[in-house]
Amino acid sequence: MANQHKHPVRGLRGIDGGLWAEFEAATGRVNSDRSAELRHFMEWYVGRPDAEMPKRPESEGGQ
Repeated sequence: MANQHKHPVRGLRGIDGGLWAEFEAATGRVNSDRSAELRHFMEWYVGRPDAEMPKRPESEGGQ
């Protein structure tokens, strides 16, 4: 089946366009696969072995 994904597509609800745009900018993955960043966070969150909390980029305001 040529058009079938290897993994099921998961939808995310309740994420407004502004938050999504900020996430894209922060990950440097605008218009590409953002699944990797979300997967890294989920692996760390559930405590998988060798998973590390993803590094957040420095904010422009220095916070």
